[in-house]
Amino acid sequence: MRADRLVAALLLMQSRGRVTAAELAEELEISVATARRDLEALSAAGIPVYPQAGRGGGWQLVGGARTDLSGLSAAEAQALFLLVGPAAAIAPEAKAALRKLVRALPDTFRADAEAAASAVVIDSSRWGERQKVRQGPVEVLQSAVVRRVRVRFTYKQSVRVVDPLGLVDKDEVWYLIASTDSGRRTFRVDRMTDVEVTDSPADRPDDFDLSTAWDEVVEQVERRRGLVSAVVLAQARHVFVLRDQFGRHCEVLEELADGRVRLRLAASMPIMIAQVLAGWGALVEVEESDAVKAELVRLGSELVAQYG
Repeated sequence: MRADRLVAALLLMQSRGRVTAAELAEELEISVATARRDLEALSAAGIPVYPQAGRGGGWQLVGGARTDLSGLSAAEAQALFLLVGPAAAIAPEAKAALRKLVRALPDTFRADAEAAASAVVIDSSRWGERQKVRQGPVEVLQSAVVRRVRVRFTYKQSVRVVDPLGLVDKDEVWYLIASTDSGRRTFRVDRMTDVEVTDSPADRPDDFDLSTAWDEVVEQVERRRGLVSAVVLAQARHVFVLRDQFGRHCEVLEELADGRVRLRLAASMPIMIAQVLAGWGALVEVEESDAVKAELVRLGSELVAQYG
């Protein structure tokens, strides 16, 4: 039987106490015969469920046994559905799973969970753009991560075979974290071609945590991005825009009496700071960094020569 149906059947028995094959078939949108086979398979697999014949009979967990699958508090249920709800509007599979899970929750949680699931809509496209679609290899790679099998792909004109550990969506750009013969590496999914899932089992360390691994990647990238810095003066009302442009590499150093703010901006090269500041004209003044000033002078000269 499919694992998702096993989970759904256990949740239903836990929330209702007893279910019939007909009730399970209706909830899971399968035939009664399939539902009966699934229930029998659960019992044969050692799950503590048993059938009770006659009027008011059905299948139930032995001795009221419970799983931890829906042992949620009201706050936990709301938090879960706030997270899952927006995805359900995009993915049909998520919508079906959400509907089944809502039905399996205790009645006292169900209304709040349904409200939480419909409280947020995510539209990742900008105005004038069509809805963005997930990059092609992502679902293939997700399957490999879940199944714990190795993947083969071409990256920078080189064929790689890696142990996939997890995927990260960073501002609509997907990355694969994987183990290789040279250690752990991070690959941009949109630069991968000829992605193929193999039958070879992948090695995943027992202590691997995807969030921790990604934090380490981000820290390494941000250190490289912040090798050059400049101290600048700008009006306080402009700080939020500069923070949007430079991210964590925009640091407020001092608030001045004239309404301006002294900031430290950083990037991997002087030209990258200068290119952003050039658009500000005289609204931002560079106090420190001869290299950034030189790049601004060069850019200004090019613009004057181009446009007179």
